[in-house]
Amino acid sequence: MLTTTENRTPATVTPVRRGDREIGAYINGRFVPAVDATAVSLAALTAAAVTGAGLSIGLALRRRPAIGAVTMGPGGWISLKRTTRPPLRAARPWWAHLLRAHRLAEE
Repeated sequence: MLTTTENRTPATVTPVRRGDREIGAYINGRFVPAVDATAVSLAALTAAAVTGAGLSIGLALRRRPAIGAVTMGPGGWISLKRTTRPPLRAARPWWAHLLRAHRLAEE
C-alpha cells in the first residue's frame, strides 16, 4: 500500500495488465495509463524511416539530366537534344547582394 506525501492518507493502487504487459493502474479510482517507451520510440523511428525513404525516392525521381544526347553533326557541329536556351540572368544572385559584390565586366 502506498501513501501520499501531502496528507499521509493511504492510496489504493491496482495495476491493470493485458496479457503479460502492464498497461496502467487505478490509483484511488482514477486510471493512469502507463507509457510504453519501446512502442513510442519504435513508432518515431518508423515514421522517420518512412519519411526519409519517401523524400529520397521523390528526389531520385525528380532528378533528370539537364540535356539529352549530345551528338556530333557532319560538319563538326554539336547537336544537343531535349534542351532549350538557358535563361538570362539579369538579377544578381543572393550571395552577391549579401557580399555587396559587383560584376567585373562593364554592363
